[in-house]
Amino acid sequence: MAYPGQPYGGAPGGPAFPGQAQDPLYDYFAAVGGQDGQIDADELQRCLTQSGIAGSYKPFNLETCRLMISMLDRDMSGTLGFNEFKELWAVVNGWKQHFVSFDSDGSGTVDRQELEKALMTMGFRLSPQAVTAITKRYSTQGKIAFDDYIACCVKLRALTECFRRRDTTQQGFVNFHYDDFIQCVMSI
Repeated sequence: MAYPGQPYGGAPGGPAFPGQAQDPLYDYFAAVGGQDGQIDADELQRCLTQSGIAGSYKPFNLETCRLMISMLDRDMSGTLGFNEFKELWAVVNGWKQHFVSFDSDGSGTVDRQELEKALMTMGFRLSPQAVTAITKRYSTQGKIAFDDYIACCVKLRALTECFRRRDTTQQGFVNFHYDDFIQCVMSI
């Protein structure tokens, strides 16, 4: 039985019992999440902008926010709950630190060579042709801004996970049916 003023449990990230510390990220999440306890791409964009996670870089564009949600949206609802948001926060912070460490000239962008080094340290073994194609897709005049770097990392992670699930022998080869391929690529 719940006692007056003492609900059962607590909101994810909120205090579960009196005196328990609330997760500091929960304030950002709750400020935009609304009653449903989920955030969509528009709300994620506002949340990330308000949090200042992008630092001095421009805020994340809506498409990047959609990509971030698709990466962790395990129930395919198009939204993130608080625990998924916390996971996203940790991943984006890691990628931000990574981006800063490879932005050797401090320009706020990475070029093709910096991207190639960054991808290698993340464990991606890609051909020079693949790195060139990625650079062309995510760069403006050969420079990849932070927002585009995050979009690139999200896509690489999600596509790699999709491929890995189908590569049961871990040989680097898979056979896709056309519909399966389309679902894999378009769900990201």
